[in-house]
Amino acid sequence: MRSAPHKPLSALLSQILVAYTVELDSEFERRMLETQAAARLSLVIWLNVLQFLTDGPVSVRTLASRALTAEEQGKAVLGCLERWGFILLQPGKRAGFGSGRGIRADWPVRLTASGESAIRVWPELILQIEARWSKRFGDDATRLRRSLEAIEHQIDLELPQGLPLAILRLPEFGPRKSAAEDGLPLPVLLSRVLLAYALGFERESRTPISLCANTIRVLSDEPIPEAEIPKRTGCSGETAGIGWQHKPYIIVERDPARGRGKFVRLSEAGIKAQHEYYSRTRDIEEKWKKRFRTATNEIRESLTTLLKRGELSEGLKPPPGTTRAGAETPALGRFDIGPAARQRKRDLVIQTEAFVRDPAGSLPHYPLWDMNRGFGP
Repeated sequence: MRSAPHKPLSALLSQILVAYTVELDSEFERRMLETQAAARLSLVIWLNVLQFLTDGPVSVRTLASRALTAEEQGKAVLGCLERWGFILLQPGKRAGFGSGRGIRADWPVRLTASGESAIRVWPELILQIEARWSKRFGDDATRLRRSLEAIEHQIDLELPQGLPLAILRLPEFGPRKSAAEDGLPLPVLLSRVLLAYALGFERESRTPISLCANTIRVLSDEPIPEAEIPKRTGCSGETAGIGWQHKPYIIVERDPARGRGKFVRLSEAGIKAQHEYYSRTRDIEEKWKKRFRTATNEIRESLTTLLKRGELSEGLKPPPGTTRAGAETPALGRFDIGPAARQRKRDLVIQTEAFVRDPAGSLPHYPLWDMNRGFGP
């Protein structure tokens, strides 16, 4: 696989954000197991949804407004949380239960007992993971936070605390209204700086950064087995799998020697998109150097240093009893352990082992949140 001589700043931000998320998500799962059945919700669900329910029920419309997300997109996520038993939308059965269908904007969103348990864990856990990173990385963590804050304070858009959930192209965001804050959690700083970068990319690109940074990046004009793509991107099989969104950029072929199995290579449009990805990311970084001055170089140096430190791998090792450690747990919203849950467990273990072995070489270059993993990476 060909690699870029200069890893885009967005890729560095993404890899550290995913590393932080994986460490926190595994600890969240361990703590939830102490009080109830497995609950593998990811940090991004707290940042984008559940934190806005801590003071009581709010309407679907109000929740979307506070989370800075489109109502229809918010409904799709709420449908998942309803099916998994973390929220209650409307008493009784309704059409499309567990999906976004049939959800009305004026319905109240209420936490269930499982949802209440989850929101008690995250605030304290984020503080503890922050403390771990400060102790583990010392001055490198301090420099990273300082450079992230220098850029985040100058972003002129009103951005959510977490990267948007389950979308292909990024939405538009309005002018910034909130005042800059010191002391924001590290994943919020990483998410907002990465999102500002990604928005700049997509304003000039017809191809979403999530496709460019992952599947298109790891392909070439030489065919590879489709099953190799998740391994090369660091994404789950569901999020990295070939779908309609890839069709303009790839050519799918059968292996003439074996007569079975799909092989994938880039089309002419895909090769062009790959070249433009590296060209545009270099251009954005040059613009950032002019706009944010030394903070851009400092953030690159800090992120690169963290990815090289062995302590990052230590944090990626999952606690015993969690799914990433090999424990078999039911899929979200289920009590039995079916074939799909076993396969996803195997995929998580393989992904985690790669992350631990080589974080810089295996972590995704842009986060793709997998609904089947509680919207985790």
